[in-house]
Amino acid sequence: MGITHVTVTVANLRKDQPPYEADFLVDTGAIDCLAPASALKAAGIEIEGRDVYELANGEVVEYPFGFARITFMGSETVAQIIFGPEDCEPILGTVALENTGIGVDPVSRN
Repeated sequence: MGITHVTVTVANLRKDQPPYEADFLVDTGAIDCLAPASALKAAGIEIEGRDVYELANGEVVEYPFGFARITFMGSETVAQIIFGPEDCEPILGTVALENTGIGVDPVSRN
């Protein structure tokens, strides 16, 4: 499976502010979703806590997270989303994929 991007809309739980929409990298190695912090704040998503994450390069970092309505491919779910650095590529993680019934075979990666 090659690199896959999908258009994702991220809104706060109340849907009372304009959402953030972007092409997200579908990352089956990531648990949670991630987007630039300023975009999430502009969409009205609130920081609910902080957690420690291990990046693909092995670096351990701490980022704030919140909860958002995540819409893609005609489906919507509520999932945890990480307030990432401003230059980060938005990531659609496996929890959001699985919440909408989309699975990826870990062997064939299809």
